[in-house]
Amino acid sequence: MAPPTPRLVVPIDLKKKPWEQELPLHNRWHPEIPAVAHVKIGEVFRVEMVDWTGGMIKDDDSATDIRTIDLSCVHYLSGPIRVVDKEGVPAKPGDLLVVEICNLGPLPGDEWGFTASFDRENGGGFLTDHFPSATKAIWYFEGIYAYSPHIPGVRFPGLTHPGVIGTAPSMELLNIWNERERELQENGHKNLKLCEILHSRPFASLPSAKGCQLGKIQKGTPAWEKIAEEAARTIPGRENGGNCDIKNLSRGSKIYLPVFVEGANLSTGDMHFSQGDGEISFCGAIEMSGFLELKCDIIRNGMKEYLTPMGPTPLHVNPIFEIGPVEPRFSEWLVFEGISVDESGRQHFLDATVAYKRAVLNAIDYLSKFGYSKEQMYLLLSCCPCEGRISGIVDSPNACATLAIPTAIFDQDIRPKTDKVPVGPRLVRTPDVLR
Repeated sequence: MAPPTPRLVVPIDLKKKPWEQELPLHNRWHPEIPAVAHVKIGEVFRVEMVDWTGGMIKDDDSATDIRTIDLSCVHYLSGPIRVVDKEGVPAKPGDLLVVEICNLGPLPGDEWGFTASFDRENGGGFLTDHFPSATKAIWYFEGIYAYSPHIPGVRFPGLTHPGVIGTAPSMELLNIWNERERELQENGHKNLKLCEILHSRPFASLPSAKGCQLGKIQKGTPAWEKIAEEAARTIPGRENGGNCDIKNLSRGSKIYLPVFVEGANLSTGDMHFSQGDGEISFCGAIEMSGFLELKCDIIRNGMKEYLTPMGPTPLHVNPIFEIGPVEPRFSEWLVFEGISVDESGRQHFLDATVAYKRAVLNAIDYLSKFGYSKEQMYLLLSCCPCEGRISGIVDSPNACATLAIPTAIFDQDIRPKTDKVPVGPRLVRTPDVLR
């Protein structure tokens, strides 16, 4: 007999706001955000999700919504989901929660997504010092493929994945997060040299009641006021997983997440149709609404057995990810190298961030020779299935990073040739749309 259809545990109505959903969404991490659903290990269940902005970005030819977006509201996550074993005993702190991705995709009837870069003064991004204005490209899906009227001549299969998946922190872990990120916010400008050559967003996004959504906890109540001032933003990945943006976590992947609270309280969101390594424009994947079909297991005392703390407490651990067997196949790549020397010619010591920035800039400048604007290529390298690598981290003083781009995603040959490089006019330029 065939197994039962996956049980829908978190439904989404795209006509409603995140806080109007049957099971209200949340956009913070906190141990006291109550679970909205319960699942047993071995059960295949379905979770639906809005895009990370909760529908703030529209399918149109304007980047105004990107320029004015309120980033205090994101990410909108589905959950938390309480996980119990077959006897009904919940996952316990110290366990590992095994989450297997059985299936995933865009929500039916909503088969489109967007890639964008934020305005320098409202979010920024990895290359904000080169691309200070808000831009946006819309992508449409044809089965496993995506194409964009704003970046013509490009088509590629997506490696769909959730950008955010994680468990709830304990109060002890939450306090560790807030203390170390507050210290960074207050003192980072005094001792971090990278900010001298890379326009940075705030060093950390600290707890704030502005834009806060806490699921079933009613706004304005004493409980809401207390938790809103403590709850962590979802912007960075942390010990609980969270916003790791690992593009290979697709069908067949397994994620081994530390459990910090009873029931684990699993949450997920930020669905991506496709993403390049690094998601360089910050809103750089093809962002979309979507669904996950998941199956969970519990490894009792798994944190102690398999995770070695890299910090002063047993809580300083990180998840393990197992890549699935399904991904696009490309046989030819064009690889761009970068070293840790910035655009002014200044030498940095084994700085992989500077090296990766140089690799990306080299790729953007090169691809713009084939009839594209640099803004178009900045967005493309954020969302196409390109591969980033730290290729060398030991040869002083230069770190070496590389960015490999599959050549088959273009409808023209982008390799260097002895003949003159073909440039337009077959490509339609619409800078007023993108900027």
